[in-house]
Amino acid sequence: MRVMVFVKATEGSEKGFVRTPEAVKAMEEMERFNDELRKAGILRMAEGLKPSSDGKRVVFDASSRTVVNGPFAHPRELVAGFWLWEVKDMDEAVAWVKRCPNPMPVPSEIEIRPIEEAADLE
Repeated sequence: MRVMVFVKATEGSEKGFVRTPEAVKAMEEMERFNDELRKAGILRMAEGLKPSSDGKRVVFDASSRTVVNGPFAHPRELVAGFWLWEVKDMDEAVAWVKRCPNPMPVPSEIEIRPIEEAADLE
């Protein structure tokens, strides 16, 4: 089973990465966690995203397309980073997320979503 694991943004992450001793320590902890995922054969991809102020949205309405520049409101509804994992089931994904260091220096959330496979669409 493949899952996308989303690290939800915070107001702080939307300000962009600031290199502090605490931030460097947090990145090192996360890299150790990613190493555990690699060794377990689960990790397929892991990336952090730049703040939404660097992003754009394309809004579709029938045949029209409108480009909206970031930043976007409601940081806790945005994604700051993601993993792509191959796990046996959702319980395994949850167990791994529970082992993850907090990705933010404040309370934060991680969302796990199964990837729809071709067989799911039949």
